[in-house]
Amino acid sequence: MIAQLETPTVHSPCQQPYIVEGLVQVFTCSRRSFLTSVMAQALRVSGQGTPALIVQFLKGGINQGHCHPVKLGQNLDWIRCNLPRCIDTPQLDESENRSLQELWQHTRQVVSQGQYSLVVLDELSVAVEFGLIPLTEVLDFIQNRPKHVDVILTGSNMPQPVLDVADQITEVRRSHQM
Repeated sequence: MIAQLETPTVHSPCQQPYIVEGLVQVFTCSRRSFLTSVMAQALRVSGQGTPALIVQFLKGGINQGHCHPVKLGQNLDWIRCNLPRCIDTPQLDESENRSLQELWQHTRQVVSQGQYSLVVLDELSVAVEFGLIPLTEVLDFIQNRPKHVDVILTGSNMPQPVLDVADQITEVRRSHQM
């Protein structure tokens, strides 16, 4: 459990001598096994008082949508597509595609407004690979986000242009054969 300490405030505003620029981190793996590490990072950051957002682009099944985020503590919002199923194919019907696009547009909007300091875009690479979200929009999102925002992108087969702009790449793989 993380303990939060309150520090006394001074009556004069504190000015930072510089702005700490956010990082772009990529977590990639040929199989699904990295979300636990990413979730732990988001929970740790939000537990220390930093607003964080987790967006799962291909998960559904709980009719959540961006209008009904799950609040994990007071600083961590978790949103998914408003779908009755998980997306596992590039062939979507009109309502499924609309739900995914609404989630992507909502994510871009709240990040551009500076509502969050950490944003996790789970399985974004698969959505790009399926052709559901254009790579150019992802690169534009990364480039034009507020400078203090950390972004974590996850998924297998991360596009090379995303890897090229990443500050940190973590590839999860087995260390031995079973």
